[in-house]
Amino acid sequence: MEETEKIAVEPLLAKYFACAEQTETLKYAGFVSKVQGLLIESRGPISVIGEVCKIAIPSVSSIPVSSMESSLEKKEKEVFAEVVGLNGATVQLMPYGDTQGIAVGARVTATGRRLEVPVSEKLLGRVVGPLGDPVDGGGPVDAEQRYPVIAPPPPAITREPITRQIVTGIRAIDGLLAVGRGQRLGVFAGSGVGKSTFQAMIARNTNAQVNVVALIGERGRELRDFIENDLGPEGMARTVIVVSTGDENPLARLRGAYTATAIAEYFRDQGNDVMFLFDSITRFARAMREIGLTTGEPPAQRGYPPSVFDSMQKLLERSGTASCGTITAFYTVLVDGDDLDEPVSDTVRGILDGHIVLSRVLAERAHYPAIDIPASKSRLSSTVAGKVTKKAAQAVLRLISAYNEIEDMINLGAYKIGTNPAVDEAIAKHEAIEAFLTQAVDEKSSLEETLRALGTIAEIEIPPEEMGPYVKI
Repeated sequence: MEETEKIAVEPLLAKYFACAEQTETLKYAGFVSKVQGLLIESRGPISVIGEVCKIAIPSVSSIPVSSMESSLEKKEKEVFAEVVGLNGATVQLMPYGDTQGIAVGARVTATGRRLEVPVSEKLLGRVVGPLGDPVDGGGPVDAEQRYPVIAPPPPAITREPITRQIVTGIRAIDGLLAVGRGQRLGVFAGSGVGKSTFQAMIARNTNAQVNVVALIGERGRELRDFIENDLGPEGMARTVIVVSTGDENPLARLRGAYTATAIAEYFRDQGNDVMFLFDSITRFARAMREIGLTTGEPPAQRGYPPSVFDSMQKLLERSGTASCGTITAFYTVLVDGDDLDEPVSDTVRGILDGHIVLSRVLAERAHYPAIDIPASKSRLSSTVAGKVTKKAAQAVLRLISAYNEIEDMINLGAYKIGTNPAVDEAIAKHEAIEAFLTQAVDEKSSLEETLRALGTIAEIEIPPEEMGPYVKI
């Protein structure tokens, strides 16, 4: 073959060369020795923690009970499992699906690879499962590139400083709790106070180019509700949803969290500002706890093994800024009994760059989004907001605090106007502040509209240069 012909053919064969390079010519195999609950133990194969293995099991065709004496048609199929522990010559595995049909003696083959997820711009508008496979009935995603689901965070020295504000479209946040592009925050709330609706409002209204939504351990019915009622067609068009419902096994829920993070990293590496909405980190921690206890790890704080907190730190550090793009992340934390000091809440609050508390009391008053402003904190708001905006926000925060401190007396009629000028002003502006803090699900507020309303309440004129998107002061 002429040299010019060889050069012309090579691009056509590139994908076949890549496939050949990834093919394991030497297969390591073992056999299942024990199945207990979610844990599978096998003798061999030679493998490493996190490696994907294939377990061969017979597939029995479905037949009526009355025909049990008839011959059963059997075909061998494979179930994928991941190495979660090594105990001498015993390999501990956990399947991505259920363990039904796996028998002692079944062949276990190491693939020599860790879990990877297919990534492409064509993921936008799609719903995928914990392994990155589409589950929305829209057919496969044509993606030649793959990202490892478990990856190290960007090196600290390559992280760009957070100096610009990103718009969420929620007045209470953009005005009083300004969020930086690449900042990570926790959303702390009990059950039923509007976490999913809060995230959907951000996904629809943010000026980030791409949304990645992780629904980890949620109820099955909530997916369609979130897509059709909360997110809507406008939000879904630039969103990728990764779903792993609560009925799936712990490893699937765990890998759903890592898959969503890997997809967010892919869009970040394309130079985008990504809005990453993760619901919830608590169910991720519970999945980790189930796996740790199943593999024999000793429990520590409230039954959580030490590896849970190490894994959370590594997962949360993967979001944020990088040299080529950003991942602004909101991680919801389901607090047990509204206890903000339980182990998962306390750990997450110490890792992230701020926290937003959703109040059950406010939710019961139909005050949505139910953000408890005095209890919430954005550690970078003073960095990314303008000087005049900060002054206006501080003035409004003082009014909110003054009203909250004496609210019971006001409701009882025990407070007399003229006793305290600060409280008098807080009472006079209470309705305007409530109107500013409450917002309908489908109501969008630009940064300019938000800051103009904030300035009106504080009686401070905010200059136009502080009202643009991605403000840099």
